Amino acid sequence: MAGQQSRWGRLLSATCCALMLSASLPAHAIVLRTAAQEGTEPKFIADGKGHVVGLCVDILRAVEQIEPTLQFVGDQHWKPLIRAYSEMETGQLDVQCAMQRTAEREQRFHFLGPALYSIDYHFLVRVQDTVNITQWDDVRRLAPDNVVLINRGFAAGEVLAEMGGIEVDANSTNPQLNLQKLIAGRGRLFFHRGPGLQRLLARTGTADKVRILPQVMYSAKLYFVTSKKLAAFINERLERALFQLEKNGELERLMRKWD
Repeated sequence: MAGQQSRWGRLLSATCCALMLSASLPAHAIVLRTAAQEGTEPKFIADGKGHVVGLCVDILRAVEQIEPTLQFVGDQHWKPLIRAYSEMETGQLDVQCAMQRTAEREQRFHFLGPALYSIDYHFLVRVQDTVNITQWDDVRRLAPDNVVLINRGFAAGEVLAEMGGIEVDANSTNPQLNLQKLIAGRGRLFFHRGPGLQRLLARTGTADKVRILPQVMYSAKLYFVTSKKLAAFINERLERALFQLEKNGELERLMRKWD
């Protein structure tokens, strides 16, 4: 009899714990669709078969902790950047983490504050190339040997178009391909942004073939972005959580982790 009462007591205790836990969770979490953007490390980094890590994955999990009524899905599935942005514009995806703000993109997407982090653009060159770039005119004076490689669909294209007078090759969709083109002499410079440049060279085995020029050529801030088809109250929840992450120093901590 005593053993039976003990079992009933444990069962009752477990039931109460389960009820308390369920009461603390949202009844209906809002699922927000996103994607891991190819070629954008340290935002998204392949870490073993089928597993994606990186700064943006950590930011998404941090938002979920602060705002448990929101749940992100799709960050473990890769998509080309152009496709990810296209699907967000049509409403097939709901959010994207860390996008550079441009006039063209503001027409297509909704940018939420605060800035998640800042990026600096550098030129990468072959290790044996003695070129020294400190200003944009240095690039123009390299003509006709001044082809600049960039990733197709990335904001680097708009940056260079704004500068003018620079020959651009935007045929490749990811930095790995552009590093190989640079090494093969199919471009004089590769224009890409940090943080994560040294990590990129190490991961692709090109650290002994490519060097990063020290001059920062352009700086920008990256923001959390949502589809214009997303409900306003969801944007408000997202923005509130992001400002809290900024206030408590979590955004800065995560940035240092992946720099």
